[in-house]
Amino acid sequence: MTSSFEETGYAIHREVIDPALIKEVHGHVEWLQARHPDVRPEQLGHIYLRDDPFWVRLVSDPRLLRIAETYIGPDIALFASHYISKPPYSGQPVLWHQDAAFWPLNPMRVVTLWLAVDHSTPENGCVRLIPGSHRQGIAAMRENTSVESVLGKEIAVEVDEREAVDIVLAPGDVEVHHPNIVHGSNANTSPHRRCGLTIRYIPTSTRITDPEQPYPSAFHLQGEPGVNAYQPRPAYVEGRHYPFTGSTDWT
Repeated sequence: MTSSFEETGYAIHREVIDPALIKEVHGHVEWLQARHPDVRPEQLGHIYLRDDPFWVRLVSDPRLLRIAETYIGPDIALFASHYISKPPYSGQPVLWHQDAAFWPLNPMRVVTLWLAVDHSTPENGCVRLIPGSHRQGIAAMRENTSVESVLGKEIAVEVDEREAVDIVLAPGDVEVHHPNIVHGSNANTSPHRRCGLTIRYIPTSTRITDPEQPYPSAFHLQGEPGVNAYQPRPAYVEGRHYPFTGSTDWT
């Protein structure tokens, strides 16, 4: 783990995923939205992805796992993953929060890789975070119904937005952040979509404590399997799953 990440709680890795794969990711998001027209595009989480070979192929890409290994070591599992696709003009904000306030993990050893599918800018609602806030404790959360938002909740302490950093990314870039860092994003009022895939990797020594076992999005990806039960890797079925490069060999 880099000293910069330990100090700030986040890091940016540029040009991780190539344009050809990003193009397939674009198609995957459109395919998912067509299959789930009643689901807001900010909510395409793992409950819609658990039996999706392309998604498992994407989150197990060696380039992403090499980054994750830098932060959590060589024995890696997936905990959860979620497309947050903010449509033009109407994309919902993500209110200030800490990921660790939500997750059934013990210990809270986990890292998020945020893969940019689109250009992510202040205009279309990029991730914003408070550098160094990961060194604080986990604050309580509170409901916020005054604004329609992705989580419906916010951190129950005052956040000084003057300290916030905008995470500007190009497609294929990856931002990495600590589970305790205070972060969020504004609404998308621009004419440009802002889509990213959050990927939550855990070392296989971190236990998923949710009573539903195996957890819907728990997949063993690399190294020793550790303490959790895992979902079987889904086999590709033509006509049922999103077609992608190499899909016919995905069995």
